[in-house]
Amino acid sequence: MTDRVAILGAGKMGEALLSGLLRAGRSSADLTVSTKSEGRGSELRERYGVEVADNASAVKNADTIVIAVKPQDMASLLDEIASHVSRDQLVVSVAAGIPTSFIERRLGDEVPVVRVMSNTPVLVDEAMSAISAGSHADESHLHRTEELLKPVGSTIRVPESQQDAVTALSGSGPAYFFYLVEAMTDAGILLGLPRAVAHDLIVQTAIGSAVMLRDSGQSPQAMREAVMSPAGTTIAAIREMENHKVRAAFLAALEAARDRSRELASGHE
Repeated sequence: MTDRVAILGAGKMGEALLSGLLRAGRSSADLTVSTKSEGRGSELRERYGVEVADNASAVKNADTIVIAVKPQDMASLLDEIASHVSRDQLVVSVAAGIPTSFIERRLGDEVPVVRVMSNTPVLVDEAMSAISAGSHADESHLHRTEELLKPVGSTIRVPESQQDAVTALSGSGPAYFFYLVEAMTDAGILLGLPRAVAHDLIVQTAIGSAVMLRDSGQSPQAMREAVMSPAGTTIAAIREMENHKVRAAFLAALEAARDRSRELASGHE
């Protein structure tokens, strides 16, 4: 049976998933999108050739329902579609900070819900998405979610209790990386390099290092130590980072992000 997918909300995540599914060979006839804006709906219809419908109509004809609206719009959306959703459908939520219990209570009827925390590299099909099963979701629902997200990156399963930590680490993670690149670019300029040269050096170094770390099977500590020679340039730089407590700053920053994620989620318990 073909899995018919309705994507409710056509922001960056919703559109990225839509385009990823189409690139992966999914027929546009199996995809429906809903959006608040009529103009946005016309744009998506013209760009992707998919059906654009209101929320209720999109849900009625779907096997999998992807909720990609902003967290503040979740309650009203669930109220709107509740009477049209059944336990035979799968609901996949990519809304940040919304626990599955919040969705389950409003949809009722033991509807299976899977929660997803992704990140902005979804736009280039390199997302890291953590998925968690709700009370009524089983192995088959997790597998369907993984297959759904495969075109836009990688997935990992975590207990829902770890989603706030995931948000702090990978959900917000791209911003930390961009911040680091920004700082290193400024350092390159201070050292006498043109901005464009510093940028290109750092970005390619980051890409190569990430691929090495992914493919080598070695720990980051082991790979870092392989770069450092006794009394060399790298150990001098690392010493300065340790003197300025860079590692401690990262730990404190991620704890702050996790705590903020918990605060945001507390309004949807």
